[in-house]
Amino acid sequence: MKLSARNALPGRIAAIKKGAVMAHVTVDLDGGTHIHSAIFVESVDDLGLQEGDQVVALIKSTDVMIAKA
Repeated sequence: MKLSARNALPGRIAAIKKGAVMAHVTVDLDGGTHIHSAIFVESVDDLGLQEGDQVVALIKSTDVMIAKA
């Protein structure tokens, strides 16, 4: 499968917390970094995602804002 997203981060699912509609998925990346994603519960179920699964987090953003403190 080819994708336009260039930021593909391999990791392992550390946690999945399902709500009524949305699920919060925590992915552990190499080096101890964690990222969080909010996806539909239906997507979690369709993909058969479970804690411990190896996944690839694909990050595509049209805007990245930076503020100086």
